[in-house]
Amino acid sequence: MSRHNIRVERRKEQKERPDDGKLGFGKHFTDHMFRMDYADGKGWHDPRIVPYQPISLEPSAMVFHYGQAVFEGMKAYRSKGGAIHLFRPERNFARFNVSSERMCIPRLDEAFALEALTKLIGIDKDWTPSAENTALYIRPFVIATEAAIGVHPSLQYIFMIILSPVGPYYAEGLAPVTIFVEDEYVRAVRGGSGFAKASANYAISMKSQEKAIKKGVAQVLWLDGVERKYVEEVGTMNVFFKINGSVVTPRLSDSILPGVTRASVIELLKSWDVEVAERRISLEEVKKAAEDGTLEEAFGTGTASVIAPIRKFISGSDEMVVGDGKNYPMAGKLYDTITGIQYGRIEDNFGWVRKI
Repeated sequence: MSRHNIRVERRKEQKERPDDGKLGFGKHFTDHMFRMDYADGKGWHDPRIVPYQPISLEPSAMVFHYGQAVFEGMKAYRSKGGAIHLFRPERNFARFNVSSERMCIPRLDEAFALEALTKLIGIDKDWTPSAENTALYIRPFVIATEAAIGVHPSLQYIFMIILSPVGPYYAEGLAPVTIFVEDEYVRAVRGGSGFAKASANYAISMKSQEKAIKKGVAQVLWLDGVERKYVEEVGTMNVFFKINGSVVTPRLSDSILPGVTRASVIELLKSWDVEVAERRISLEEVKKAAEDGTLEEAFGTGTASVIAPIRKFISGSDEMVVGDGKNYPMAGKLYDTITGIQYGRIEDNFGWVRKI
């Protein structure tokens, strides 16, 4: 397939676009969406761009009962010159297929998916906001739609892409956040689906997120699901620690999502000759570093927030303050550099940006 095979049905009357200064996150959706269907024996077919609208499913659609669903998250950025940029989208679609394989969902043609996304954004390009720290959030996803009750991989699916103009994920911007260390529930275990961007993983995390909110805390620090002592992720982000001049991040495993921003941060730090180690790091090591003053910075990384500096970790009655609790020069430099590349303010020496 190619973009020439994508049928286009345009909305007759465009929706009113929200003010760039009042976007929030994930609350508004553009005029159009992409959709493609899958049937066993026929494969992926009928790619089309249609007006954003509700979809009709049977009550017995398997996604409702067995949770076969995966998604991705990426953004499009408007540069000061008006061009629209994507940031490493090929990595997102590659990860989408990794997630799909884990959930027994048929693979997509990654190049075609990117073509479809490019065409969709081209049609709805005016929805890409231009105010500072705004972007067009991109949500590709697939759900199982076979009308059947019985535990087996679905024989039918829908793949869709929807777009949403968004402001900063955290309204306070790069302000440091406090993290609650979860010691009761776990997000993923070895041999599970933690490395996949499966919808079920996020449902599992909500109980702990609810606990964190009740404590007045922004996010949850997940520990490993077996020994309950090694750091894995922060909420919906990967996590980094700067200890005594070097940077440490948990090495990837089948219980940690391989973040695109995570990979970009590692490549940037190495280009700056900063020592980066991908290894297991225990909560006890973080605690000792906070106590002896060698825990200089900590931050989360992800598409939605880009970089989120961490002010302190709360574990039971213990509070682990990061650095002086006020200054985060490495996190700030990483944020400025990555967003600078994304918005075209800084030259892209890595080949990360795709212009639409």
